[in-house]
Amino acid sequence: MAVALTAGEPAGIGPDLCAMFARERFAGPLVIVGDREVIAQRAAQRGLAFDIPDYSRAKPVPVSMLHIPVATPVEAGRLDARNGRHVVSLLDRALEGCLAGEFTAMCTAPVQKSTINESGLPFTGHTEYLAERTGTKQVVMLLAGAGLRVALVTTHLALADVPRAITRERVASVLRVLDRDLRERFRIPNPRILVAGLNPHAGESGYLGREEIEVITPVIEALAAGGMNVAGPYPADTLFTPRMLEGADAELAMYHDQGLSVLKHAAFGDAVNVTLGLPIVRTSVDHGTALDRAGRGEVDGGSLRAAIALAFELAPAA
Repeated sequence: MAVALTAGEPAGIGPDLCAMFARERFAGPLVIVGDREVIAQRAAQRGLAFDIPDYSRAKPVPVSMLHIPVATPVEAGRLDARNGRHVVSLLDRALEGCLAGEFTAMCTAPVQKSTINESGLPFTGHTEYLAERTGTKQVVMLLAGAGLRVALVTTHLALADVPRAITRERVASVLRVLDRDLRERFRIPNPRILVAGLNPHAGESGYLGREEIEVITPVIEALAAGGMNVAGPYPADTLFTPRMLEGADAELAMYHDQGLSVLKHAAFGDAVNVTLGLPIVRTSVDHGTALDRAGRGEVDGGSLRAAIALAFELAPAA
């Protein structure tokens, strides 16, 4: 069954990557969801052929094009809020196809959040948008690469707001989703999860903060008593060392930069963003729209290539 690849922000690097991948082959049919003319123009700028057929559910081919037109002409590298709703329409079409069983998974090229918001649509990120559209109460952002699988308790949240968001209910809910999807999506029978503390030195026995004592540790102990293979909280500055990571299947960080700084240092350009907890499989890149490289400049497709491959890997069997 096919995987849908949304082209993302039309002025960004997404159309360039789609043009590149039009000539590649994956584990199954790939359907590019975007504006055909934008991608064809980007291909021409890079000296690439772009002559793939239109998408037909009845006649799957290795790579096909599901055309959804932009609202206004696109210039590579130049944002235009008039195309913000077009970007969201790509997500909606891919999501609808996944929910209907038309696509087995969706993979997303990067979007520009500011442009979508300027178009009049409130948009925090793919993760939050897909959760809202599917009515999913708890989703989890996970990035995978270089042997790491780093999940987050909080995502796109101001640092000042993080401590209030670290509640027993939230930590427990995130751990349950992480454990379940590691078993069901990644097919790991008994995943071992390591949990970072919030504060330096994991609170230093309460002298540097009490979140570990009052929130995180009680949750870990309760879930471990119930059979989950989870341990911590560990100081974040030593959690990601080789000795600590030995035998671990995933790591849970309390906030965005605590975990993703390490992951991106180890695997930037090849890491994959996975949204756990959804009723569908969704993967994405570990980078932004790279407006300065759209239509020109060097392009590294490693992250999106890995995201497409993982989408096929995680997809349920047909």
